[in-house]
Amino acid sequence: MWDQTKISVALKKLIWNEEVSALPWWKAWLIKSIQICFVVVRDVVDGQLTLRAMSLVYTTLLALVPLLAVSFSVLKGFGVHNEIEPLLLNFLSPLGEKGVEISSRIIGFVDNVKAGVLGSLGLALLIYTVISLIQKIESSFNYTWRVKRTRPLAQRFSDYLSVILIGPVLIFTALGITATLTNTAMVQKVVAIKPFGSLLQTVSHLLPYLLIITAFTFFYVFVPNKKVQLTSALIGGTAAGILWEVTGWGFATFVAKSTKYTAIYSGFAILIMFMLWVYLSWLILLVGANIAYYHQHPESLTPERRSLRLSNRFKEKLSLLVMFMVGQNHYHNRPEWSLNDLAQQLRVPADVLEPIVESLENKRILVSTATDPSTYLPGRPLDTTEIKEVLDAVRTADEMHNSNFSELPAEFAVDQVINDVDQAVAKQLQGLTIKEFALAEPSAVTVVSETSQKQKASSDENH
Repeated sequence: MWDQTKISVALKKLIWNEEVSALPWWKAWLIKSIQICFVVVRDVVDGQLTLRAMSLVYTTLLALVPLLAVSFSVLKGFGVHNEIEPLLLNFLSPLGEKGVEISSRIIGFVDNVKAGVLGSLGLALLIYTVISLIQKIESSFNYTWRVKRTRPLAQRFSDYLSVILIGPVLIFTALGITATLTNTAMVQKVVAIKPFGSLLQTVSHLLPYLLIITAFTFFYVFVPNKKVQLTSALIGGTAAGILWEVTGWGFATFVAKSTKYTAIYSGFAILIMFMLWVYLSWLILLVGANIAYYHQHPESLTPERRSLRLSNRFKEKLSLLVMFMVGQNHYHNRPEWSLNDLAQQLRVPADVLEPIVESLENKRILVSTATDPSTYLPGRPLDTTEIKEVLDAVRTADEMHNSNFSELPAEFAVDQVINDVDQAVAKQLQGLTIKEFALAEPSAVTVVSETSQKQKASSDENH
């Protein structure tokens, strides 16, 4: 009988112990794909993604009709409001005949939403419900991307309104242009030619899949409060699109054979099936976002989930490395480092490094720029900033948030040891500034990130 522990150890050794950079491209790609699948399945089993998908189901039930009502009002001005029902039918197609019934009921609810009947308070609640759905979607995406900072209130308001008001117009405009182009005389003549006709027919069959992949990619690029690379978003969108179609086919088969559930739940069966499909849809969207994250951050691909509890020594070394790298680029007139660039260069996840950088920002040792993505500059002259200040910033970062150091019992022997340690460190580092530290001979960390180089080149061209 096979030992499951030995099999698991052997599998991890096969997947994780290979030096990917030394392998042929196809083998490196295959191993990296297996690693991403491994960690994504691990995250789903962990339960946080499923929990957030369930939460989004509840919010969707509350916000679906208001969202469609707002979109309906906007699209009505462009004369394409009648296209909402076919799009909704397409989304609910895995539910079969039940999808048609649910779609007609939702459209009936939307038709009954009138601003004059709702009044100003009702209209405000309607818009709030829609915004709360988008805010929860952003929160789920930020969790997937390990982003702790949310957008400022003013930016959130403008971005959400853009999604609500402009998004539907762009979607249906694209669909309308596609339909118009396919019906033009020129395209019809091309279709008459046999090879081109077969090719166009194939493209028309692939078009729904391409639209789904494009929609997912759009979500992954613009929703997280983070700079997402288009390549990573496209890979996540492609994986999610394929998973969406496969799941839709499987769910349609399940619904067609679920006569027992209809007999048990009677009229509630339709609602249960609808909620289950919405849950699977959100879960697929979050899984695709997870794939995009791990593709963009290969340093997070580890066989075991990394804990965010760092030792004091680890924090201190990270803070010194950050200041060394920032100081090096500052004095050698190189492009500034972003958080992602620092994380990739130090080979640690960005969410591990972020609290360290924040503690240095809180003490004004570092300042972040207003660019997208933000980069870091010295917050004060480095020739007067001592290394001990950097270490103290990290050591005392969470004292006021989690506990009050001064409230601890005063014991002379203990306090004497703490003071002796502080004085010994201060004496050893006395007079040693970040400037001297940064201008020391570099060893391993000498490479400026490719992203920063591109930003610098772009800035130089603009000037």
